[in-house]
Amino acid sequence: MIDSALLPDFWTGVAVFVVLYLVKWRLDPLYHIPTVGGSSLPLLSYIGARKFVDQAKDVVGEGYRKHYGKPFKVPMMDRWMVFLSGPEVLDDIRRRPDEEVSFSESVEDDMQLMHIIDRNAIENPYHVAMIRDKLTRALPAVLPDVVDELRLAVPEHIPAVSGEWTEVNVLGAFQQIIARASSRVFVGQPLCRNEEYLALSIQFAIDLMKDRDRISWFPQFLKSYVSMSYSLARRSLSRNRELLQPVIDERKEMMEKWGDDWTDKPNDLLQWFMEAQQTDDQFRTIADRVMITNFAAIHTSSLSGSLTLLWLADHPEYIEPIREEIEEVISEQGWTKAAMGKMWKLDSLLKEFQRHQGLGLASLTRKVMKDITLRDGTVVPRGTTIIATTYDIHHNSAKYENPDVFDPFRFSRVRADSEEERVKNQLVNTSVDYMPFGHGKHACPGRFFAANELKALLGYIILNYDFKMGGDGHAGPPSYSGLIVIPATNATVKFRKRESKV
Repeated sequence: MIDSALLPDFWTGVAVFVVLYLVKWRLDPLYHIPTVGGSSLPLLSYIGARKFVDQAKDVVGEGYRKHYGKPFKVPMMDRWMVFLSGPEVLDDIRRRPDEEVSFSESVEDDMQLMHIIDRNAIENPYHVAMIRDKLTRALPAVLPDVVDELRLAVPEHIPAVSGEWTEVNVLGAFQQIIARASSRVFVGQPLCRNEEYLALSIQFAIDLMKDRDRISWFPQFLKSYVSMSYSLARRSLSRNRELLQPVIDERKEMMEKWGDDWTDKPNDLLQWFMEAQQTDDQFRTIADRVMITNFAAIHTSSLSGSLTLLWLADHPEYIEPIREEIEEVISEQGWTKAAMGKMWKLDSLLKEFQRHQGLGLASLTRKVMKDITLRDGTVVPRGTTIIATTYDIHHNSAKYENPDVFDPFRFSRVRADSEEERVKNQLVNTSVDYMPFGHGKHACPGRFFAANELKALLGYIILNYDFKMGGDGHAGPPSYSGLIVIPATNATVKFRKRESKV
């Protein structure tokens, strides 16, 4: 109990604290940025943060309509997030140097990577340049390996036969198939068919997201302790190192023995990583870099591919036109990168999925590293997370005709108009009006590989199988958790083997 004589001093102290707290809140540079989805008042903002988890699409859409071309802020549990829209604003952000707005810092903060992944793999991300440059240049050479692995993996996970329908969980099948095909290029044979390695590659994405959600609830000074005692992703990384280490040791030995004369040297991402850094400290992080690459490749590609196939199964009238194009291209070009580039209808289908739904509501995330002034004069303080309202930009009627309609051939139709339109409307091309892969120098470095892998997988399935919706016969609308699309994990498709001509 507080002594009655001290009560006046106690309430005076409380009043002073409240006044100082309100003054601090009022002087916060973010105060002048409009709030959407709740109140900016202290403590009341947490109500808005909880609302955002279930109603993010509506909240961001409201902000986009009210404040197009200007920033607005939305409360998160541990911070404010500032949303941006308008081509001039976004192009300005894209052009700013990393010293002002950092992509890598925003990813670290969002995914809590500094508490899970080896610091060297984060601070020296040479693997990103390898994926962006070397893997992209090597696509003509590695795509035959992808197709070879697809020929083995697809029948295993879609075990359909002629004359009868077989029902398959699409997301589960695509995770397994994408893991196999990607691992063929990332770590080569025989590891790409090691069931434990593949299971870890898939599970790591799930573990990392669970860790992210759990760790983000704790204050900064406790995050590392929580990660050390709880992190599921750390356990996956540890086991992955054990699986990869014998392969790495064997390759190190061959590199030391043969040098440039190693005639049957593997041509995969693991080997490129090893050649990029040849110190013991750098070799220690290679397994983590492979797992990070798996996370980016398997998680997003399996979701994009399976959800696109679900839409196509739900709209079977579009299957035959796409199949006819694929048959013609493959009969002339074979399963090559050149052939993938000529599958305009399939490319358009994948691009329209990313525009109409995609895997999230926002992209182009950056962390402000020093106070910046936007084009409209708004000052955004250091430490703020900024992000583009991608979903609403993709549904802007000024840019896209009938934007709420899923038109699978929207982009393939205009590609015939000119060389400029042909390039601009490819799946992998980014702009301030199309940002599923981000935009600018930090656009997804693996999108060229992912696009070719997805077209090869979907093309192979479309040629070799008849398919239709399983279950109740309809894919249903997507659901969201915050900014992230939640897939229908139990959605099924019925497959029947067909005789392909190519």
